[in-house]
Amino acid sequence: MNQEPKDWLEAELLETLDEDYEIELEDAVLSEEIRRIYREKRPDQMDRKLYFRELLRLQTELIKLQDWVSHTKEKVVVIFEGRDSAGKGGAIKRISQRLNPRVVRTVALPAPSDREKTQWYFQRYVPHLPAGGEIVLFDRSWYNRAGVERVMGFATDDEVDQFFQDVPEFERMLVRSGIRLVKYWFSITDEEQQLRFLMRIHDPLKQWKLSPMDLQSRVRWEAYTKAKEDMLEHTNIPEAPWYIVPANDKKRARLNCMSHLLSLIPYGDVPHEEVTLPDRVFNPDYERDVLSRDLYVPQRY
Repeated sequence: MNQEPKDWLEAELLETLDEDYEIELEDAVLSEEIRRIYREKRPDQMDRKLYFRELLRLQTELIKLQDWVSHTKEKVVVIFEGRDSAGKGGAIKRISQRLNPRVVRTVALPAPSDREKTQWYFQRYVPHLPAGGEIVLFDRSWYNRAGVERVMGFATDDEVDQFFQDVPEFERMLVRSGIRLVKYWFSITDEEQQLRFLMRIHDPLKQWKLSPMDLQSRVRWEAYTKAKEDMLEHTNIPEAPWYIVPANDKKRARLNCMSHLLSLIPYGDVPHEEVTLPDRVFNPDYERDVLSRDLYVPQRY
């Protein structure tokens, strides 16, 4: 009898680790040639056990941060920018993995519609800003204008110049309104991006991530570099500075970003009511209906 609770708890813990493992599988390299290249270029891979231990520790702290934000009605915006395949999505996924989506939500807007193109540039982003007690993670943001829109010719030089004039004051307005604004740039080398694009080409689970726009980013590497430098020069303001995350090593980048984010916000423990499981009420007259088998999902596994 004493063994059953232990077995049940062990199964629950293993299921949690399996969830982590499933997410990490997306980083698997299917091509032997690419795996060989990675071993040569990146011999100092982070120990897997250490990575998972630190990941779970930081995710535990993020839960405390979430509770503190909800309790204090703070408003937090975190912007994730960087080149295509720089690892922004992977970092966002690990940050939000164990958090309440009603408190912490990710915003990844599609290309603007014809109507949105005629609006004030920041207008489509404003509805997604947090209310009190919320954290919003922007997977790309209004900085599209300084990057892809500029490089690909979707914005004119005048529109880009206007953006650089407007965005510092826009962000100061956000900060003055009580929003904690954090901006991350995930930085990878030319060689690393090349390897990650090859991984996507050879991995059927990742090929959907390769768009014509992504492929153009390889052709226009230098143009994107110049755009990034201009963006940092014009928009690195004291009220909302940029933080650069070296991201050639995905695992270290995720941990470093999570740890740094936690260090920026003075969160602490908040009071919680003790949770007790109430007793089940049994009604002797209740009889559960037998549902039609057609309503059930087929048991194929």
